[in-house]
Amino acid sequence: MNRVISLSLVAAALAGCATGPGEPAARPGVATLDVRRTAASAKALDEIAAAYVRLSLEIGTHEPGYIDAYYGPPELQKAAEATPRDKQTLLAATRALMAEVDLAARRISDPLAKRRAAFLRAQLRAAETRLLMMQGTRFTFADEAERLFGVRPRLQPLASYDPELAKIEALVPGEGPLADRVEAWLDAFTIPKERLQKTFDAAIARCRGRSMAHIAMPGNESFRLEFVTGKSWSGYNYYQGSYHSLIEVNTDLPIRLSRALDLGCHEGYPGHHLLNMKLEEKLVKERGWTEFGVYPLYSPQSLIAEGSANYGIDLAFPESSKADTERDVLMPIAEIAVPSDDRYWQLLAAIKRASGARLTIAQQYLDGEIDRPTAVALTQKYMLVSPKRAEQSVSFTDQYRSYVINYGLGETMVRAFVERGKPSRDEMWRRMAKIVSEPTLPSDLLVR
Repeated sequence: MNRVISLSLVAAALAGCATGPGEPAARPGVATLDVRRTAASAKALDEIAAAYVRLSLEIGTHEPGYIDAYYGPPELQKAAEATPRDKQTLLAATRALMAEVDLAARRISDPLAKRRAAFLRAQLRAAETRLLMMQGTRFTFADEAERLFGVRPRLQPLASYDPELAKIEALVPGEGPLADRVEAWLDAFTIPKERLQKTFDAAIARCRGRSMAHIAMPGNESFRLEFVTGKSWSGYNYYQGSYHSLIEVNTDLPIRLSRALDLGCHEGYPGHHLLNMKLEEKLVKERGWTEFGVYPLYSPQSLIAEGSANYGIDLAFPESSKADTERDVLMPIAEIAVPSDDRYWQLLAAIKRASGARLTIAQQYLDGEIDRPTAVALTQKYMLVSPKRAEQSVSFTDQYRSYVINYGLGETMVRAFVERGKPSRDEMWRRMAKIVSEPTLPSDLLVR
């Protein structure tokens, strides 16, 4: 009712405006028509968003894990799960919604609303792709990644990482395979199981404190930390809604000290927990954009989520502050002997520089250029891990396929956006807050 009154007042005011001598009279109702078109476009997007949420929930009934998070009305989820459409019908509905978004987008002038429409369009294209995959369609690694996550990866040949292996060789000299030497050397930095809880509690508290200093958080936000087994990943955030998350850490393999701050930032602050909180706060609750209450894992939203979570580690702990925190705070809590030099951190940095090899290995494996044993062997060589860790990495690729691009490539894109033009630390955090509080697509990170 308030909207109708407002539009009537605008129309009356415009109709009653006086004109000076020689001035053309204003055409009654033009501005009112623009307002009505804007309102109609917003309503159309709201209706498309509602259909998109129902569509996503129904697709989720055909693939466990497709829905990473949902915190909308429970009755909507129950209805979707009770009477889901078949995959072919859902595919047709997805394409129809894409056409509706295209039509609505042409009538929108507000920049943020345009980004909302673009976000919905990209999410629907990913849903279309995943439905095709569920029915047997196979894409090349690059095509699949582009259709699902909104960016086409350009991968480096494995040989380009050999210089990093040479640097690592110099850091960990000795006999036997380099991966075995690195694993044995890093084993000294394993967190004892009985110290895991205290170490992770301390790490997450510091990630939270550094993030809170720059990005406002809801007062009632919280998370629960659990240690689990039998997973292909090392950590996972299950966002529950109402600013609460369940964070799980996989203990199938020994957890090294470096993972404490990494997972604390990535799964918590300023990573997944913070991103989901800000989307719920700024878009779902403040704007009523219901589409952000559901998160399909295989979508461009994941590149933003994983990229910002990975980059968030360096943002929260720049330069030497991560090593200082590990040395001065976490190692004593974990009862790990503090090293006498920086070789440990030099080694970790070199391993990270070689980590892009994981994407090339995944591409070759998924495109059928190499078999699984070769993928495991190459993972051992370039990621410098044990056979068990290499198996876990390839198992992740088996399960999530081209999703692996979201970590390294996503981090690179977020870093380039946040650090463009050598901004101040405050400006870097402001840009990070913008990424995690708005309908951001990978293409938005490329804007100059």
